Amino acid sequence: MNKPLTIPDIINSKGKRKLTMLTSYDYPTALIVDRCGIDMILVGDSLAMVVLGHKDTLAVTMDQMIHHTKAVTNAVKHAVVIGDMPFMSYQASVEQAVLNAGRFLKEAGAQAVKLEGGATVLPQIKAIINAGIPVQGHLGLTPQSAAQLGGFKVQGKTADAAKKLLDDALALADAGCFSIVLEAIPAPIAEVITEKCPVPTIGIGAGAGCDGQVLVFHDLVGLFDRFVPKFVKQYTNISKEIEKAILEFKNEVESGKFPGKEHSFTMNQEELKKIK
Repeated sequence: MNKPLTIPDIINSKGKRKLTMLTSYDYPTALIVDRCGIDMILVGDSLAMVVLGHKDTLAVTMDQMIHHTKAVTNAVKHAVVIGDMPFMSYQASVEQAVLNAGRFLKEAGAQAVKLEGGATVLPQIKAIINAGIPVQGHLGLTPQSAAQLGGFKVQGKTADAAKKLLDDALALADAGCFSIVLEAIPAPIAEVITEKCPVPTIGIGAGAGCDGQVLVFHDLVGLFDRFVPKFVKQYTNISKEIEKAILEFKNEVESGKFPGKEHSFTMNQEELKKIK
């Protein structure tokens, strides 16, 4: 495995190589993702939907995010681990934002946090960065604000909306964000933002012109069954293989085939006679 990556490594990759980022929410998954050399692992608030079964991302708590982030950092030796700040962990006040961001580093061992939003959250972002905590921005479709945006829709489709995204991206970079996620925006707009933005852009449904790409792990491997977003490429469907294994286990137990002698422990026959 390569040496541990750092925030400066991510920043300095701009224009030199494409970055990769995946979500992870637990120790065994993080082990696999990290072994593959992925640059960044996001412990996303998508945890609420894909692991905890909620209808959206709003229900997940700070304590749950810290719990799962710690499990991930226990596994990771290479990737930069980013904790996703959940709904209402930073919106209410600058002080609250800094304290909650600090928990991701102090309690969970993450190297950075991610916040959704542009100009409206600049005071929080600046304060978090001033506290010595690296921040990844997130623009475009911001799931925590989906109700305000009118649902899970592509953003930046008009010239005015696209200009706002560009202005927000430049403001986030100027505030000190080390990278910016661009979600569900037209590819040509993402390409313009990437060209003008001095820090790496990480696309999800934003086309190939970004500096890197991120997917939800469960979408990539076929473990989330409710829907597959248009921007997801499902590289495999391991849920079918898991179902096959479970059904085989069930059938072998019911038929008496499992466990076999090779899966069982024995004992001295003389000792066995004493209890018969």
